[in-house]
Amino acid sequence: MARREDPRLLTGRGRFVDDISMPGLLHAQFVRSTVAAGSVTALDVSDVLDVDGVRAVFTASDLALKPIRAELSRPLEEFVPTDMPILSSDRVRYVGEPLALVVADDAYTVEDGLEAARVAYETVTAITSADQALSAGVPLVHDEAVNNTVVDVQMFATEGIDEIFDAAHTVVSVQSRTGRQNALPLETRGCIAHWDDRDEQLIIYICTQIPHQVRTVTAHCLGLQEQQVRVIVPDMGGGFGQKCVVGREEIAVAAAALKLRRPVKWIEDRKDALTASFLAREQQYDVRAAFDAEGHILGLDADVICDMGAYSCYPFTAGIEPLMAAAEMPGVYQVPAYRVRGRSIFSNKTPTAPYRGVSRPQYVMVMERLFERAARELGLDAVEIRRRNVITAFPYTGINNVTYDPGSYLEALDECEKVLRDEGWYEFRERAEAEGRHVGIGYSCFSERTGYGSTAFAARKMKVVPGFDISEVRMDVSGTVSATTGTMNHGQSHETTMAQIVADRLRVQVEQVKIVQGDTDRITYGFGSFASRSITIGGSAVSVAADKLGRKLCDIAAHLLETRSDNVELAPGRVRQIDDHSKFVSYREIADVAYLRAQLLPKGVDPGLSATASFDVFNDGTFSNATHGVVVELHEGTGKVEILRYFCVEDCGVAINPKVVEGQCRGGIAQGIAGALFEQVSYDDNGNPLCASFIDYKVPTACEIPEVGIHHLETPCLFTESGAKGAGEGGTIGAPAAVLNAVNDGLRSTGVELNNTPITPVAVQHALAKGIA
Repeated sequence: MARREDPRLLTGRGRFVDDISMPGLLHAQFVRSTVAAGSVTALDVSDVLDVDGVRAVFTASDLALKPIRAELSRPLEEFVPTDMPILSSDRVRYVGEPLALVVADDAYTVEDGLEAARVAYETVTAITSADQALSAGVPLVHDEAVNNTVVDVQMFATEGIDEIFDAAHTVVSVQSRTGRQNALPLETRGCIAHWDDRDEQLIIYICTQIPHQVRTVTAHCLGLQEQQVRVIVPDMGGGFGQKCVVGREEIAVAAAALKLRRPVKWIEDRKDALTASFLAREQQYDVRAAFDAEGHILGLDADVICDMGAYSCYPFTAGIEPLMAAAEMPGVYQVPAYRVRGRSIFSNKTPTAPYRGVSRPQYVMVMERLFERAARELGLDAVEIRRRNVITAFPYTGINNVTYDPGSYLEALDECEKVLRDEGWYEFRERAEAEGRHVGIGYSCFSERTGYGSTAFAARKMKVVPGFDISEVRMDVSGTVSATTGTMNHGQSHETTMAQIVADRLRVQVEQVKIVQGDTDRITYGFGSFASRSITIGGSAVSVAADKLGRKLCDIAAHLLETRSDNVELAPGRVRQIDDHSKFVSYREIADVAYLRAQLLPKGVDPGLSATASFDVFNDGTFSNATHGVVVELHEGTGKVEILRYFCVEDCGVAINPKVVEGQCRGGIAQGIAGALFEQVSYDDNGNPLCASFIDYKVPTACEIPEVGIHHLETPCLFTESGAKGAGEGGTIGAPAAVLNAVNDGLRSTGVELNNTPITPVAVQHALAKGIA
């Protein structure tokens, strides 16, 4: 079915944060640091209030807010907790760090107020790379983080792994660096906060993926009870992980609204979104793998360093990237021995938040490069060496102590290769080579762990342990249904797919179902949307609640039909007798009794028609999987990488809405291609961001993103209610590796290999020039 959201959104009837207005609304923006590292010697905002239309200016001392503190339950040698102040006062750690909040009558006047602020600094050397951060004698971004290291965890050190490498037939290694990226949601961050005197409640309209966590942190920082804070999320124009952490700006705006007793709006402009908002990626890997003579992997040894910027993000902390990489790097392959060290370092850059894929695009790229190198060293076909190593017997417990549920790893790989061969791309590559052109074919084979429950997050020793979701499904007097979910839609079609789940379970029309989300006063509790958990966890909670309501409908109907409860079943819009379908009670009649004639209810059944249920996963989660195949041509004159064909074979279990799944795949692949070929946030040696606009930050357009072919396989998940696995991040995970492998295949005649992303035209030009020379 078509997306239910589209008619509203495509005709301009969506309601986003910036669409909301109310009487007396004020506008806010932040005085931000213009240096990356140093002390604030003077912050003079006395002239700001002289600007006509400026109503207030707040510094850290004016607001006196508690800081945000993200923590892991790990010893200090593994994790160093640090505070992120809402407004900085004495020290700055990145360009764009908020120092003061200016509030004015309109969005133009507030900019004038910002220009009246004066800040003086005493600068120190800015830390702009991991290598610099780990060097001796450099300044510390946080005094408590020795060697600028916030996370340092060594895991899975298989006994005798050094001897395995010493005895191996072939050892290959890859050193790889990936560029810093911006999630670039169409809608930048923003919020409106106001104090409701009637309810004695601070109401915050915000675009966030995690409304309940925003409520918790806001209440903590402002010294309020949680019931005094209500967080509402209207329509949201993308998030991709950037909005699944709690930002300091929103809390400052809430504090200003509380002090002024007037509504205050902050909308992040695109410059701040590019330079001062949460960024992602920027990792470096030094990995080697041991193989036997037949191409079977014997061992994996990895060192992972992630540049997390200036602060730990809440609630995931700076541990999210290295812990993800360390725990899941073996991926779809049968790795018998494993050792990994994962580190996060602080730098004088914008803090890092999760971004679609969270380390998996990076470690998958490194793993796929290792197999490509091993195939070359051993004289094997690049697909064949993967066939010899992918997991084929399930359930499979890996060397990383993770149990993989059934998937189609080999089937997806075989199907993807078959499509490219049947379409003639291998012959095309040979003809192009004979003509002196550079055409390459590349693959990536990977899994996406989804359905993380409390057990999986607890294994990371998070103090805030996401996992469960809670749903309430309610039928009203007219027989229509509403369902709450603690997940948060920002483009994934929850209004459609969640409604499909309810309609399927209760045998009603989808049009009769309303999905309620993004309101902390209406939703019992939820951890929001990230890690492809919306359908696996949130959808399962909705399913269980709908089933409970269905049983209540059957109990009431059986009483009204004067038959046993096990002799009735749900049918479209009614409950009917199993042994005589001509006897039934409509949902409207049941609702009439449940609400308006409660004296007719069976003994022990409460009035009303609602059911609440929670769902959690108490194992290692489920694994979607896919293989991506890419054909590229490298152009000598420009270094351009032109994608000629992109094909994806994916398996996310039961696809509730295949068109939505395909949209997720294509959107994710576009973001993966962006990371592979285009996007990188750069800084100068002083920590100044060099990408303050789209002139400097290369974003692919529809001209650069190819048509994507998609083939679905279906291996149902055994423990989610619908059999679905997550589909949110797979496209982004697989694309960089497939594109990079295709580029290197196109360079096969040059003897040059590229292992870093983004792959720049200059790098391609230099590689081709070496081959020509």
